Amino acid sequence: MIPTEDASARKREIEEKLQQEQETLAFIRENLEKSDQLTNGMVSILSSFESRLMQLENAIIPVHKQTENLQRLQDNVDKTLSCMDHVISYYHVAKDTDRIIREGPTGRLDEYLACIAKIQKAVEYFQDNNPDSPELNTVKGRLEKGKELLEAEFRSLLTRYSKPVPPVLILDAIGGDEELDTAEDVLLEHLPQAVLHDIICIGGWLVEYGRNQDFMTVYFQIRSSQLDRSIKGLKEHFRKNSASSGILYSPAVQAKRKDTPTKKVPKRPGYDHDPRVRHVSEAPVDKLAGPPGRDDALDAEMDAYIHCISAFVKLAQSEYALLCEVIPEHHQKKTFDSLIQEALDNLMLEGDNIVGAARRAILRHDYSAVLTIFPILRHLKINKADFDATLQGTAASTKNKLPALIASMESIGAKALEEFADSIKNDPDKEYNMPKDGTVHELTSNAILFLQQLLDFHETAGAMLASQVLGDTYNIPLDPRESTSSSSSYTSDFNKRLLSTYICKVLGNLQLNLLSKSKVYEDSALSAIFLHNNYNYILKSLEKSELIQLVTVTQKRAESSYRELIEQQIHVYQRSWLKVTEHLTERNLPVFQPGAKLKDKERQVIKDKFKGFNEGLEEICKIQKGWAVPDKEQRDFIRRAQRTVVSDAYAAFLRRCANLPFTKNPDKYHKYRPEEVEDMIDRLFDTSA
Repeated sequence: MIPTEDASARKREIEEKLQQEQETLAFIRENLEKSDQLTNGMVSILSSFESRLMQLENAIIPVHKQTENLQRLQDNVDKTLSCMDHVISYYHVAKDTDRIIREGPTGRLDEYLACIAKIQKAVEYFQDNNPDSPELNTVKGRLEKGKELLEAEFRSLLTRYSKPVPPVLILDAIGGDEELDTAEDVLLEHLPQAVLHDIICIGGWLVEYGRNQDFMTVYFQIRSSQLDRSIKGLKEHFRKNSASSGILYSPAVQAKRKDTPTKKVPKRPGYDHDPRVRHVSEAPVDKLAGPPGRDDALDAEMDAYIHCISAFVKLAQSEYALLCEVIPEHHQKKTFDSLIQEALDNLMLEGDNIVGAARRAILRHDYSAVLTIFPILRHLKINKADFDATLQGTAASTKNKLPALIASMESIGAKALEEFADSIKNDPDKEYNMPKDGTVHELTSNAILFLQQLLDFHETAGAMLASQVLGDTYNIPLDPRESTSSSSSYTSDFNKRLLSTYICKVLGNLQLNLLSKSKVYEDSALSAIFLHNNYNYILKSLEKSELIQLVTVTQKRAESSYRELIEQQIHVYQRSWLKVTEHLTERNLPVFQPGAKLKDKERQVIKDKFKGFNEGLEEICKIQKGWAVPDKEQRDFIRRAQRTVVSDAYAAFLRRCANLPFTKNPDKYHKYRPEEVEDMIDRLFDTSA
């Protein structure tokens, strides 16, 4: 059992806890009552506030709606006033812009265009809202006046600031392609930037708002004139500076000019060192090839034309770049076509004149005229790609002008070459035109000079012949890959073979003509010397130039053939000495025994032999001393060979007759010692001796 004291303590403890719980419960009830009171009070306040808000809302909403309506009315009034001001401003546009329009756009283009914009808006307003208004006619008139002044300003700016490009600047520009890689391209600035900006603005306005394309006509007319003047100025620059001191080139062009014709006077191989290289004839002959100092003025004209071709390409490209900034894209090609016509036509006309001059020269048998065609034709072909690229998009008639000129030059050039070859064959055998000393004929030197001058243009000449489909003429077999439809389709090898065959034809014609001419000489020995000199001159000329390389393309034995001809003529010449050396033979020479006395007949035979030799030697040396063998090597060879033959025969004859008592006066017959005979032969072909 639990002790009584413990139970009593436990009971007191429980009662104390119960008391505490009761007190806590009483506190909670008291607080709940206070909370209920506060809640009731708050509900009462909120109910009162809600009531007051409803009263306020009922009072404010009508006021808000009324204010909103008033604000809307105010906005409408403001908009109406603004519209009225805007409309009224259209009625004042003509008056407000009158002074600026009358004074024009010069110096204030932006302000002027702003005025034009106001006038244009006024026109649009009246057209849409009041087309019968008199103000419409007023602003329309003002707009037309403004447009006219803009067009006038466009023309004025172009006219005032468009100047021909200085020749030196053009030469620098066209020389830039040939300069070192470090060289900068020359910029051709046709108009100041500020002026160009105004021109672009005016052009843009006229296209977009002015509905006017007349300014494009104005543009191409003015720029076309300047382009043509620039090229003519370059030509005049060449003409002035070539008159006294030769062509003065821009530094950029002086450095490297690979397409212009250079003045090269081919030397006469093996003859240039000998003063006897001459043509004794003073009779007029056909001008097969121009003399070394051809007309410098003509060369200057050709040089100028070549540079003008390059200048046209460069200037046209520059003009197109400028045009693209001013002219609308869909009008650019047509305008550019019109712009370049005058300059291009003048260039083509000048080219046609060159062709015409060459044609007239050919009729006069002046075939050297073709040499003016070659550098120009080569330059045109080199620049054709640039020409085509520059003229891309132009009319077909424009693009075809250069090909037509090239075809014309190729045609007249090929005609000149053919007629030149025929003239070599048909040059008449005129006695007064033959060199009296048997030296090189003018026909030979001119023909070789002409062929040597072709070397600088061998590709052009080959293509020129090919363009006329001369393969059949020369019996050149065509490779299956080589078309016969146009000159451009021929291969380089075919052109080379064609030119080689042409040169061989000229040389063949020359050889036949020389053979015919040699028959004019009554003395066969002089005829042989003449042929020898000419054949030797031809061979040396071929060997000392690239002609031999062209000739051997189709004639592998050309060199050996000429050497055989030369040797053949030397043998013919040497036979002329037989009438001298025949007196030295043992024929009819008496056979004697030592101490035996010669008969009168035998003594006379020996006397006749000495006399015949002496007279023959004197006569032939006197005659042949006036003949010429300009090539020192050949001259020495002929002398040496003849000296050996005659001297040996004469010495042997003297030994045979040394102890023959054929005369009491041996000095009368034994006039020359062998050394003297050799000396006489060494003076052959020496007119100064």
